[in-house]
Amino acid sequence: MSACDHPGLLPMEAALERLLALAGASLIEETEQVVLAEADGRVLAEPLIAALDLPPWANSAMDGYALRLADWTGQALPVSQRIQAGTAPTPLEPGTCARIFTGAPLPEGADTVEMQENAELDESGCVNFREALKAGQNVRAQGQETRIGECVLPAGTRLGPIELGLAASLGAARLSVRRRLRVAVLSTGDELVEPGQALGPGQIYNSNRRLLIAWLQRLGCSVVDAGILPDDLQRTREALGALGEVDLILSTGGVSVGEADFLGMALREAGELTLWKLAIKPGKPLTFGHYQGVPVIGLPGNPASTLVTFGLLARPYMLRRLGGLRVEPLGFAVPAGFTWSKPGMRREYLRARLEHGRVVPYANQSSGVLRSAAWAEGLAEVMEGSTLVEGDMLRFIPLSEILG
Repeated sequence: MSACDHPGLLPMEAALERLLALAGASLIEETEQVVLAEADGRVLAEPLIAALDLPPWANSAMDGYALRLADWTGQALPVSQRIQAGTAPTPLEPGTCARIFTGAPLPEGADTVEMQENAELDESGCVNFREALKAGQNVRAQGQETRIGECVLPAGTRLGPIELGLAASLGAARLSVRRRLRVAVLSTGDELVEPGQALGPGQIYNSNRRLLIAWLQRLGCSVVDAGILPDDLQRTREALGALGEVDLILSTGGVSVGEADFLGMALREAGELTLWKLAIKPGKPLTFGHYQGVPVIGLPGNPASTLVTFGLLARPYMLRRLGGLRVEPLGFAVPAGFTWSKPGMRREYLRARLEHGRVVPYANQSSGVLRSAAWAEGLAEVMEGSTLVEGDMLRFIPLSEILG
């Protein structure tokens, strides 16, 4: 039985497609110039164009000797100069070789480098080469990595250590990036208490707020922490009115139509909300809409449900609003280390880890058990209507793909 047999349930792909379309219609257009030290995690607003060839000149890939291959007839060659990295060589004298070090520019006229391990300096100061030589060996050609004017990183690239290192290698000191997404985080309910406070009857500590704020900060968002909203309509209105300018309102606990859902009431007074029932587990209920023109995403309240829906749906939505090109997490096929005998109508995302090359789920998959995610290394995707035996292949999404 699949989600298609239950028209009230929205398949994962359809939900993501809708969210990304909505995100594309409300792109963050404002940009800013930032220094490289402040660009980690940001989304590139303009393509990075090479302002120089890389490398800017042919250089040696080895410590050794540079020569013109045509000058070598099997006899020893005298050494005419010594070239270290950071120095400018003179043209190579015909019939000679040059002592050269890794990264040093090749002298004009040289076309080959032989590593020092295959060379022997005799008593007269000449170099014998023990093995046959090939033109261009151990030479890094000018422009082999990039050429002037080439697009090195397209707009929409999310910058990380590798991309920043590449920008630095091209001499870029500043980059144009999309401004940070401003996200308001709301929790609702008199049952929620902040860590450090005493629990009253029927109360629990608020874990989702801390989970989401830390996650949003990793994503480079500017977070407006609205705290815990009480079960009171007027105070909820006041809290929403005090949010200031934000790009997204993110709540947990759902925004339903129940008589005690004061957040939902306040949001609907100045906007519209739609409850989506997703064909996934955990994380069936998801709310999307607008409040005074500001997009609203209401995530389910159980911690594991919050984890799955934020990582697989809300995170791609936010990255797409910044113009991100690759917004969905990468997964890879891994053999199952367990059996799955009861096919469900919803796609399941099991908190799991890899053991001996196979994916193994946490024993307790309850949506209220956040410890399962702390134990896990990723999410194992069990397709709707599927059964598994050990060794069957399934998709595994590392947590590292969604947390950063």
